[in-house]
Amino acid sequence: MKKVIKSEHEMHAFARQVAKKIKPGDILALSGELGSGKTTFVKGLAKAMGITGHIISPTFVLFKPYKVKNQKFTKFVHVDAYRVEEAELQEVGIEDYFEDGSVLAIEWAEKIKKILPPGRTKWFRFSLGKKENERIVQF
Repeated sequence: MKKVIKSEHEMHAFARQVAKKIKPGDILALSGELGSGKTTFVKGLAKAMGITGHIISPTFVLFKPYKVKNQKFTKFVHVDAYRVEEAELQEVGIEDYFEDGSVLAIEWAEKIKKILPPGRTKWFRFSLGKKENERIVQF
């Protein structure tokens, strides 16, 4: 499927729709160029899950787990694989979150696709649209 997003508000609305369908253990693999909406989407997901506070890409810490209340799962993990290799994420224990029922949103997931569990990984491809604030999401 393909969704055309015309604003940050629309991206957050799309993220809310996705959040309603998330199950424990789901891995949302986000790919796309810089500025294509991945982090904005993750911020919308986090907000839809009741996570408060400032959500930023964990580029230098690699991943950031958040506790989630009132959901079928207890943790949401935001991963930024932009600056890492698969082996580095394995060394810091990212695979532990694959098995504990956490929900993960992984920016730049194409860089680590070999370690992602195929049956639970849902791919979202973000791209810039033709108009200034337009983004395209294929899922």
